[in-house]
Formats: sequence, structure tokens, C-alpha cells
Amino acid sequence: MKMMKLFISAAFVFFMAGPVMAERLSVTSAVANIRSGPGTQHEVLWKVEQNHPLRVLEKSRGWIRFRDFEGDEGWVHQSLTGRAATVITTRDKCNVRSGAGTKYEIVFTVGKGVPFRVLKRKAKWLRIRHADGDHGWIHKSLIW
Repeated sequence: MKMMKLFISAAFVFFMAGPVMAERLSVTSAVANIRSGPGTQHEVLWKVEQNHPLRVLEKSRGWIRFRDFEGDEGWVHQSLTGRAATVITTRDKCNVRSGAGTKYEIVFTVGKGVPFRVLKRKAKWLRIRHADGDHGWIHKSLIW
């Protein structure tokens, strides 16, 4: 009977907690090596630049296993990440504008996979800044 109560209590807590939002971090260093495992002895799979957003899957001894906007997984050292709000472009052509709307001038255009820091939100628009200083507004349908 005691075991049954424990099981029911655990099940209640699990189901009442609801969906857990995955932790999202971003790269804070200018460039970060993405590795095949948690340690410098593991192969570098690719490199990412500052502000690259990451969805955390696991943490192990100072290393973070993550999934990115394309569904790719890798490991990055925790010291190279932070909690800044960042996004990455998901389309081949993304217009960045001078204001929050299509009536505003296009200040520059970027392709898929360009990361930005989020400075402000206004309805379905985000004010963003790239690590090189370029900034403007982008529609949320163009980013992850």
C-alpha cells in the first residue's frame, strides 16, 4: 500500500507539472567549436559564431549537448554559452528593416543561418543586432 501511494504521488507530480520548456542558451564567444562529445579529445564537427542559439538536451561535466535550428546535435563547453536572447535566420533571403513593418526600408538582407541578439520585441517583429554591429528589425517568421 505504501508503494502504491508513492507511485501515485510521483505520477501526480509528473503529470501535473505540464510540459517543460527546453532551456535555450546562446554562444557568447566570437567562435565556438562544436564537438562530437563532451571534451576536447572529441572531434570538432563544425564551428558557430557569437549569438548562435542552442536548445539544451543534456549537461555533463561542464559540457552541453544541444540541438540547433536545423536539428543538428553537438557538444559545446558551458563557458562559451550564456542566456542572452538570440535568434537565427531560417530562410535563404531575410530582409532586415529600419522599423517594425514591411513599410520600412530594407537596411540589409541576410541568408539562412545568421545569428543575432534580440534587443526588443514589438508584436511579430524583433529588433536585432549582429555581432559585427549591424542592426534592424526582422519578422519572427524568418527566425528560430
